[in-house]
Amino acid sequence: MDNFGLGRNAAIAVMIVVGLLAILACLWFFYSAPPKTITITCGEKGSLYYGVAEKYATILARDGVKLVLLTSAGSVENLRRLTDPAFKVDIGFVQAGLAKGKDIEDLVSLGSVSYQPLLVFHRLPQPVERLAQLAGRRIAVGHEGSGTRLLALTLLSANGIEPGGGTTKILDLEGEGAAAALLKGEIDVVFLMADSASSRTMRSLLQSPGIHLVNFTQADGYVRRIGYLSKLKIPEGAMDFGKNIPDREITLVSPTVELIARKNIHPALSDLLLSTAMEIHGRAALFQNRGEFPAAWENEYRISDDAKRFYKSGKTFFYRYLPFWLASLINRILVVFVPLILILIPGFKTIPALLQWRMKLRINRWYRLLLLVEQDTGAQQSAEKLAELARRIDEIESELHRMKVPASYGDQFYALRTHIHFVRNKLQAAGS
Repeated sequence: MDNFGLGRNAAIAVMIVVGLLAILACLWFFYSAPPKTITITCGEKGSLYYGVAEKYATILARDGVKLVLLTSAGSVENLRRLTDPAFKVDIGFVQAGLAKGKDIEDLVSLGSVSYQPLLVFHRLPQPVERLAQLAGRRIAVGHEGSGTRLLALTLLSANGIEPGGGTTKILDLEGEGAAAALLKGEIDVVFLMADSASSRTMRSLLQSPGIHLVNFTQADGYVRRIGYLSKLKIPEGAMDFGKNIPDREITLVSPTVELIARKNIHPALSDLLLSTAMEIHGRAALFQNRGEFPAAWENEYRISDDAKRFYKSGKTFFYRYLPFWLASLINRILVVFVPLILILIPGFKTIPALLQWRMKLRINRWYRLLLLVEQDTGAQQSAEKLAELARRIDEIESELHRMKVPASYGDQFYALRTHIHFVRNKLQAAGS
């Protein structure tokens, strides 16, 4: 049997290599499929983070991807989970400004998805425009693990107010519990953000008599000193025009919220998550313009390469026009099997040419030896020399008989044997 001009062993070796390549391609094809289930670490039930995660789950389910929601104490715990390789989580909402001192080498950002304004409510009789005015008060800053607590302590520290220092009392109340305590007069001040409190809780405090918002008149200074903060404003009456809430323009400071992922997140899931983020966060709201989010703002975390490509050109062609599962299938076929075919087809075409070159070298080797014998035959030689030349011809023929020649090279093989007989006859004629 002629196997492209290959011998039996060579043909088997080629078949083994091709088979291994096909097996590796199939394994990679299945391995490279995007997972159908991913896990997000969000916030407490009832918090804005958790509500947004539920919206993500609903939209992702349309494309056959299940989003598992893990409740948490807030951004600090979300970041801790993401940086822990042993913790089974893929993505999470993380407030900007929490990465200092953390190992975030294996994390990437898919972009900022919203502002997260800090609302500081108080029941003091006089207006509060500087946090230094809160010294000596009972202040609720949120539980350990929340971004609210970390930012609150950072801002209070910048104003010379430290936990356990002086007469100021720092409490770990947050959310509805903190709001209820403020309304009852059990505390004087509460720091609230979306990772630990619902929008309903904050709206109820805005509408409660005797409860006021801190107006950050020093906002520009905070933004300059703390790079991850932005300056926001609540226009007069924006919360309730009829009751004119708030009764004046309020200035706030706000970090952004980033969608953080492990750096090995599948490119198709990255696109799907960003497309979902555009649908959820792209609308106009009190603190943002339409289309402002998601945004490729790079703070502590580097923006992933896939996210950069998405912000620049959107979804890839197949994901733009086909269902997610079909686009994923076609994309993997193009990535895995098309390159394999492009390698194998030229490879198969090259094998006969390489074998022909190799066989030609072998046959030419015997022709060179035969030519030397023929050249010596033409001169006047002694009987001993002619016997030596005859022995050399016999050796050439003996070696030639041991060669394994594919049928496709039979013509060259038999031509060489004919020429051997020709030289032998010439040698015999020279000795007669």
